[in-house]
Amino acid sequence: MKKLVKLVKVNNLEYNVNRDPAVYRRCANENFRIQALVDGSGQVKCKLTDTTGKVINEQSVNAPGTYTHEVSFPTPGVRVVTLNVEGNGEKFALDIRLDVMEHAWHG
Repeated sequence: MKKLVKLVKVNNLEYNVNRDPAVYRRCANENFRIQALVDGSGQVKCKLTDTTGKVINEQSVNAPGTYTHEVSFPTPGVRVVTLNVEGNGEKFALDIRLDVMEHAWHG
């Protein structure tokens, strides 16, 4: 049986919770690109939510295909968003940590 989500990428890099979060960091008002490569067939519902459950983005994707959304935050800090994917009788959820810096590193 195929997995519903083959790969999740943040800023064009494969998302790995054990990787140093510095590789995914962005400055305030810079976009984070979140992508999910979905497998299978038919319509798949993809939803990105914040920690309060507020929907940031919701799309339907034809599988196999790619869900893509860019999101930015106006203030520095750590954000956690949840990617939910439903389709073909399967459900997938992943919490993604997004670090927002006040300004770019100088030097």
